[in-house]
Amino acid sequence: MMKVLRGHQNWVYSCAFSPDSSMLCSVGASKAVFLWNMDKYTMIQKLEGHHHDVVACDFSPDGALLATASYDTRVYIWDPHTGDILMEFGHLFPPPTPIFAGGANDRWVRSVSFSHDGLHVASLADDKMVRFWRIDEDYPVQVAPLSNGLCCAFSTDGSVLAAGTHDGSVYFWATPRQVPSLQHLCRMSIRRVMPTREVQELPIPSKVLEFLSYRT
Repeated sequence: MMKVLRGHQNWVYSCAFSPDSSMLCSVGASKAVFLWNMDKYTMIQKLEGHHHDVVACDFSPDGALLATASYDTRVYIWDPHTGDILMEFGHLFPPPTPIFAGGANDRWVRSVSFSHDGLHVASLADDKMVRFWRIDEDYPVQVAPLSNGLCCAFSTDGSVLAAGTHDGSVYFWATPRQVPSLQHLCRMSIRRVMPTREVQELPIPSKVLEFLSYRT
């Protein structure tokens, strides 16, 4: 054992390293989303926004985005460098108020995974559905039936999603495919080496800045 990170007051459900391993996200009970500096093994910040236990997390391939899944029926897409929520993927409509989001319902989100194209996110929920999302759209681009889903992961090339269930099975789907634009590929290349605050200091037009910051 090398180190122990202390800060959670209850269960830690999931952890994920950023692509460059400089940052770790850990999520758990009591709405916890913690970001850790892995050079110093210290906490960077707590991300506030969820209303129930947070059970899964995953970074985008360029490290510019962080997805978290919660029993509050939501998946949030964060900027891990600023702590801002950039996108919300709801699994219950209309979205529950905070007092009801903290209770039992049949839309608990169990897992979330980023595709390696940096454009798509998959989520599993207790409503017996697997959903495929685009990071620039607030509705699923495709859905498929899945009972008792627990976890999911994309293949390295992003063409297949694997999902594990309570009944001891692993299911596979061919995922929605889209050729990334040249602009998106350039954005990912830049964001792999530049955090948000450095991007914001670039002498570039505001529209380009918003695009590089995933705010459009």
